[in-house]
Amino acid sequence: MLTREFRGGHCSVQMSFKRRFREKGESSMSIKVKNNIHWVGKIDWELRKFHGDEYSTHKGSSYNSYLIKEEKVVLIDTVWGPFAKEFVENLAKEIDLKKIDYIVASHAENDHSGALPELMRHIPDVPIYCTKNGVKSLKGLYHQDWNFHTVKTGDKLDLGSKELIFIEAPMLHWPDSMFTYLTGDAVLFSNDGFGQHYASEDMFNDCVDQNDLFQECIKYYANILTPFSPMVIRKIKEILDFKLPLDMICTSHGIIWRDNPAQIVEKYLQWADSYQENQITLLYDTMWDSTRVMAEQIAAGIRDADAKVKVKLYNLAKTDKNDVITEVFKSKAILMGSPTVNNGILVSVAALLEEIRGLKFKNKKAGAFGSYGWSGEAVKIVSERLEASGFEVVDAGMRLTWAPDEESKRSCQEYGREFVKKM
Repeated sequence: MLTREFRGGHCSVQMSFKRRFREKGESSMSIKVKNNIHWVGKIDWELRKFHGDEYSTHKGSSYNSYLIKEEKVVLIDTVWGPFAKEFVENLAKEIDLKKIDYIVASHAENDHSGALPELMRHIPDVPIYCTKNGVKSLKGLYHQDWNFHTVKTGDKLDLGSKELIFIEAPMLHWPDSMFTYLTGDAVLFSNDGFGQHYASEDMFNDCVDQNDLFQECIKYYANILTPFSPMVIRKIKEILDFKLPLDMICTSHGIIWRDNPAQIVEKYLQWADSYQENQITLLYDTMWDSTRVMAEQIAAGIRDADAKVKVKLYNLAKTDKNDVITEVFKSKAILMGSPTVNNGILVSVAALLEEIRGLKFKNKKAGAFGSYGWSGEAVKIVSERLEASGFEVVDAGMRLTWAPDEESKRSCQEYGREFVKKM
């Protein structure tokens, strides 16, 4: 197995190495993270959809598994099932599998545990440390009665001169989730916390484009962790109360935080606290462009009323839904538009409203708009669903019949200006 070490915080890598990293069969390799900690996961360059089709991964992802070689040897998590054989074969090149003393299962979801069945065929008696809910989930997924050892917050596992400390993190983002802290090295293995779907041969936060990194981080938070924000705040405060030094955060997906890891913790505290920026986002679908024209004219009115506010428009039929949800997360208000079709709304609008309902956004205002020919129920339907999803709907919305004429366009602009006043 290839081994790569980062020395002195430098990120220079020979291009020949990068090419080899991307070649099939060499995106699973050993990377020295710190001292006796090695990354032994899998970079998935080709991944474009995650959780089925629920999450877009424009920049790929990684399944981060870590091998700790102290007096006792520990494997923290595995990789997604399709890469199970490759993972086990490469792990066997790094270490005799029979020398693995413990396995830590931070989270039972398949992208973390998918290679466990293949690994356990080789070392069936090695103890697996996980939460009580972790046992339930792993048995439910794989129907195996492995050598489970349940842990709770504060429990420790002796590795010789160092210890692992376990911290339960239920609903971040599954009931079984937990973090693991390694003393001596001051490393937090944070499971899905602080991660992002981002494939890179430069595995550390100080080695990648910062705009790309934080865009993927906020997208990850907005789409996955938003419903659990109150628990995010409580769990971070609980970890801080331990007063443990923190030199590095090793995530389950994407980039490892070694340069000022506290920065992503601070971001999480901001994002979890009813986050918003000075942004109003207009989301719509349209049949014959009438609703699109309404959106553009309303946006013009908003800009006229407040030159400092950032205004963004997205056609839901043409825009990635996870990117749109990220913009909703950043916004202080949204306006959602649909024409009326069969006394209802367009499918793309209905689908996003359902996603929004489950994400439980806080401290955001909203309005609705739409065109119609003869019945015009869409605005009322959208307004009701926004209100049911926790948004403060500020008015009855804006409806127009047929295609907007010049007078109607001026009415849309005025609606945009009035919407800003109601903010």
